[in-house]
Amino acid sequence: MTLMARELKASYAFVERNFHLTKRYWGWEVAWLVYSVAGALAISLIGRSEGSNRLLLVLVIGAIFWNFLSLVFEFIAETVQWERWEGTLEYTLMAPVRRYAQLLGSAVYAIVYGLIHTAVVLGVLALFFQLDLSHANFATVLTFIGLGSMSFIGIGIAAAVLPLMYVERGAQMVFVIQSVLLLVSGVYYPITVLPGWMQVIAHVSPATYVIDGVRRGVIEGTPISQLVGDIWPLVLMGIILIPLGMWTFGRAERYAKRTGKLKRVG
Repeated sequence: MTLMARELKASYAFVERNFHLTKRYWGWEVAWLVYSVAGALAISLIGRSEGSNRLLLVLVIGAIFWNFLSLVFEFIAETVQWERWEGTLEYTLMAPVRRYAQLLGSAVYAIVYGLIHTAVVLGVLALFFQLDLSHANFATVLTFIGLGSMSFIGIGIAAAVLPLMYVERGAQMVFVIQSVLLLVSGVYYPITVLPGWMQVIAHVSPATYVIDGVRRGVIEGTPISQLVGDIWPLVLMGIILIPLGMWTFGRAERYAKRTGKLKRVG
């Protein structure tokens, strides 16, 4: 068996393990799915109450695609926390498996899980609202989903360091990052309504470009060729954030092993 095949097999093992963990906590999965559906409906009904189809689409798109991006980020960022909850952190990080194989498996599962979860939310919203998608450019939508996933994988890997370094407060810090991204990324409103200093932060959030690109692709049918201003920041972020996240995680892992943080339960 070649080295590549062994690494892919190891990555698949983490996909399979995460699937079984999801099944084990299926009750919580159902609860969070219901919460996501209720939140998306609550936001989208604002558009219905205003009688504006465009506002309805803006809010629906924000709710659906933020749900996907946040799930990808959350799943990867909580990789270490899940291991700690299961009591397997030391075993996993000491196992003879390359770290990129583990993180690749977690990333693949996060994307698949996020797509399925988001598809359910979209299906429920479609039952409540008659969404006009006649002008939608689905090639644009898929492009931004792919590019946004890469950027959020990089951020998620870097954020996964926090529960590793800060046993008691790491998970809370991850939640704070997720909340800040939601606030500044124009998920439900244009970033121009934000204070100037927050707009600066918005321009370094990949979600800002994903949501804007998807909205223009769905509502206006804008082709990819006219959205270069949203695409190149996402490509650049993906190129920078994934290697940076891997490097950061590697440094934190070595530090945690030296200082005995792997055995601590928070």
